[in-house]
Amino acid sequence: MIARMGSTVTNIAIDCANAYQLARFWADVTGHPMDPEDGPGDDEIEVMLPGGPALHFNEVPEPKSAKNRLHLCLRPDTSRDAEVQRLLRLGASLVADRRKPDGWGWVVLADPEGNEFCVLLAESERAALSS
Repeated sequence: MIARMGSTVTNIAIDCANAYQLARFWADVTGHPMDPEDGPGDDEIEVMLPGGPALHFNEVPEPKSAKNRLHLCLRPDTSRDAEVQRLLRLGASLVADRRKPDGWGWVVLADPEGNEFCVLLAESERAALSS
């Protein structure tokens, strides 16, 4: 029998100018805490996601210069539109509105440092549109 080989994703690294401020934003977005050992002034901060990889914020000297090639897609617990409004209040900005007249689609936002992410339909919304 041949042993399966592979790797486990332990974190998703996000380069940024201010690790603490960006981690605080994402902790608010996800509703999950930063690592209790991390704090203001640290150049690496993690937001602990249960059952999945951590979001790892790493300070780098260069600014973001182009569209992300990898981004996060969020499935809200409430509704897509309510979550978009909540995230805008937290400091996100609107990049592109991909909502369709029939209710499907998503919204592209950017975090305070310009990293794009998507807000998808909630599972309950998907089920209602599929029936």
